[in-house]
Amino acid sequence: MRRADREITSIEEKLIIISECKVCRIGISINDQPYVIPLNFGYDYKNNQLILYFHSAKEGKKIDILSQNNKSCFEVDCDHKLIEGKVACDYGFAFTSVIGFGKIEFIEDRDEKVYALNMLMKHQTDCDTEYEYEDKRLNAIAVYKLIVEEFTGKHKAIPPKM
Repeated sequence: MRRADREITSIEEKLIIISECKVCRIGISINDQPYVIPLNFGYDYKNNQLILYFHSAKEGKKIDILSQNNKSCFEVDCDHKLIEGKVACDYGFAFTSVIGFGKIEFIEDRDEKVYALNMLMKHQTDCDTEYEYEDKRLNAIAVYKLIVEEFTGKHKAIPPKM
């Protein structure tokens, strides 16, 4: 990372950022054409492994790309605040973010699908409810996970007033 003074190295701090963000952007690519999609997500961190969970329709550009190339990157950001200055070049933007890389796998096992969807619901609703899902609905959607291989965090704070 170019700005080491802004790097977040603590796993716990990176997970706090992930927990506060409700939208994750995934970047995928096919034939040298990048494609970025904002998605609601859930996540889990166990045994030193971060996994992000997503769901969508079973058809579409994203599914077509992932079926051919499962390499992905992701980005979440929050804590946005304009930093004002006296001149245009003094302005900036405070934020926290996490960026990472990994591979996406489609989930076919019913129990794992339910787990993934419950992790997504837990993250989005802040409720630890175990939901039930009808097979008809489970079979109608694609559920997939991004197995994160590496991820970094970054924070730009609002400077103190002088």
